[in-house]
Amino acid sequence: MSAAPPGELLALIESLPEPRILVDPDYRILAANAAYRHTFGNPSEIIGRACYETSHHYDRPCDECGESCPRQTAMKTRRPSRVLHLHHTPRGQEYVDVELVPIHDSHGRLAYFVETLRFLREAREQAGTLGMVGRAPVFTRMLDLINRVAPAMTPVLLLGESGTGKELAAQAVHALSPRRDKPFVPVDCSGMTESLFESELFGYEKGAFTGAGQRKAGLVETAAGGTLFLDELGDIPLHLQVKLLRLLETGAYRRVGGVDILRADFRLVAATHRDLAAMVASGEFRRDLYYRIAAFPIHLPALRERREDLPLLVEHLLRRLSPERPLRLDADSLARLARHDFPGNIRELRNILERAMLMADGDLLRIDPSEPGNVSPAAPFAGADDLPSLEEAERRYVRAALERLGGDRGELARRLGISERTLYRKLAGTRAERR
Repeated sequence: MSAAPPGELLALIESLPEPRILVDPDYRILAANAAYRHTFGNPSEIIGRACYETSHHYDRPCDECGESCPRQTAMKTRRPSRVLHLHHTPRGQEYVDVELVPIHDSHGRLAYFVETLRFLREAREQAGTLGMVGRAPVFTRMLDLINRVAPAMTPVLLLGESGTGKELAAQAVHALSPRRDKPFVPVDCSGMTESLFESELFGYEKGAFTGAGQRKAGLVETAAGGTLFLDELGDIPLHLQVKLLRLLETGAYRRVGGVDILRADFRLVAATHRDLAAMVASGEFRRDLYYRIAAFPIHLPALRERREDLPLLVEHLLRRLSPERPLRLDADSLARLARHDFPGNIRELRNILERAMLMADGDLLRIDPSEPGNVSPAAPFAGADDLPSLEEAERRYVRAALERLGGDRGELARRLGISERTLYRKLAGTRAERR
C-alpha cells in the first residue's frame, strides 16, 4: 500500500484550475481537486476505487481491454503521457484528453500519478452536431490527432475515402481551435476552371470582366481570422496549383482585376480521397505544394475499419434523420449491415437508413439486401429469367454503383473514366443520349 500523499502535493493539485486526480501505482484514486469536484460532484464515491473502474466501468486496467493507457507509457519513459479516451461522466460518455504525469520519490521510485482531464469542447458543447461519434481505437486515434493539432496554426491534410466525413473532421479542427468563433469556409475544389478558381478564391473588382457589376469578396477574404477548408484538393489542375502555392507562401493575394495587395489570414485544412504522394511521383501534383500542405496528415478510417462503431453510428444517424420518431433497426438487418464493406462509407450508411426509414410503416426498420440500391453492382439482375437488354443492364449497374459510393457522382464518373454529364445521361437512360 502506498504511503499517504504529502500535504504539499495535495495542496498543489487542489490549487490547479483543471480537473485532476491523484492515483497510486496500483490504479487507486487517492485524491481529487476542487475543479474535479465542481465537474463531477462529490468525489467520495471514487476515493479508493480504481481509475479504470470509474472512467470506463471496466473490471481490469484499460490497456487490457483494448484501450491505449497513458500509464504504461509514463512508467516506461518516466515522462508525461497523453491519450484521448471516451469516459463515463455525469453527462454521459464524453471524449476526454487525459494527461498523466508520473511523480517519483526522493529515491527515484514511482510514487504517484497526477491525472489531468480536459474535455473536448466540440464533443461536450456540441455533442453529435458535427457527427463525430465512435469509440473504435482507429476513430479515437484520429480524434486524438485532431485534438492535438487544433490549437496550432499548422496546416492539416485529411486523407480518406469518399464518405468518411472529411468535412466533419475539418469542422472539428475548427471547433477545437482558437479560431472557433471566426468563419469556417469550405471550398469544393473539384471541377474548378481557372477563371472560377481565381474569382471564387480571391474575389474580383467591379468591371473586372463581363458581368462583374460590383466588387465581390473572395472566399479567402471571407475566411479572415477563421479556417479555410479546401475539399478535394487533389482535383485542382496542375496549372492552378501554383496560384494556391503562391497564396500559401506569401500570405498575400489580389482580387481579379485589382491592383491592391491584400493580406490573407486563415488556418488551412485540406482534404482529398486521392493518393497525393503517388500523384507527386507521377507529376500530377506539385511537390512543393504537397510539402506545404502535408505538415500534419490525418487518416480518416473507412467504415469497414471500425465495424464495432456500426451500432453507435446507426443510432446516431437515426436520431438525426428522424428526431421525432424512436426508430430502431432489427437485429437481422444490423447483422447484414455488419457484413457489408460500405465502399461509400458513412454516406452510404446514411442513404441506406434513410431509404429504410421511408419504406417503414412503423418504428422498426428492416434492411432487405434485395431492394434496389442495396445490391452489389456485381449483381445488376437476379438471374437468367430476368436477363435485361444491354442498355438496361448498364443503367442498373451505374445506379447500383452510385448507391454503393453514397451518391457521389463525381467519384463514380472518375472511376468509370467518363464525364459527369455522360454519367447523368447513362443514369437517365440511353434514349436521352440520342436526343
